[in-house]
Amino acid sequence: MRTRLLTRLLPLVLLVSLVLAPAAEAYNDGRGFYGASNDKVVVDAGFIVIVFFALFVFVMSMIQRRLEKRKEARKAAQKALLGNAQWRGGW
Repeated sequence: MRTRLLTRLLPLVLLVSLVLAPAAEAYNDGRGFYGASNDKVVVDAGFIVIVFFALFVFVMSMIQRRLEKRKEARKAAQKALLGNAQWRGGW
């Protein structure tokens, strides 16, 4: 079912994108949505990309750090729980 849908949908998507590509370049004399670009626009966009990826790596690292701390705390609690003879179970 899924492969049949994919084999029908993929050529359709490729065909539509090839048909619409010339119209996308012809809009606004090829300048795009923002308008004419100069060196300042390109440099500012580059700085925005650099700052975005630096912040993205920092935020994802902080999330990973918090998840690792939670995992270690969970493992320590499980170890402490199983280490107590009263909670081990058995006869």
